[in-house]
Amino acid sequence: MHLRHSDHAHGPPVVPVKFILEDPMGLTGKPQAEHDLMGSKGEHLLELAFEHGINIEHACGGVCACSTCHVYIEKGMNHLSEASEAEEDRVEEAPGLQRNSRLSCQCEIEGDGPIVVRVPAWNRNAVKEVPH
Repeated sequence: MHLRHSDHAHGPPVVPVKFILEDPMGLTGKPQAEHDLMGSKGEHLLELAFEHGINIEHACGGVCACSTCHVYIEKGMNHLSEASEAEEDRVEEAPGLQRNSRLSCQCEIEGDGPIVVRVPAWNRNAVKEVPH
């Protein structure tokens, strides 16, 4: 499934967002575990990650229909959109649920940051589409 980009314009990339990858080789093919990026207000964390080569799982294409893009927000939760009821229902299905659990496809950058996101190593989609 391909990522669905948000349907509204993003601002300039001015919000500091750090991604901490517990399995950097699995997500990027490189050993670098920390990625300091600049995100835009109005951009979802999943979009930002993908634009920078961090391949967070997203079986539903980023439409809040699964929990494969589950991440932990370690800092800056107040700089992200609030979780909707639909997101809360989906994230409860994710393994390793914590108070700071969110779906990266639903986290829209709203504040000035900084934001720190941890991508757990075990969060993988067991069934992937194979290109034909």
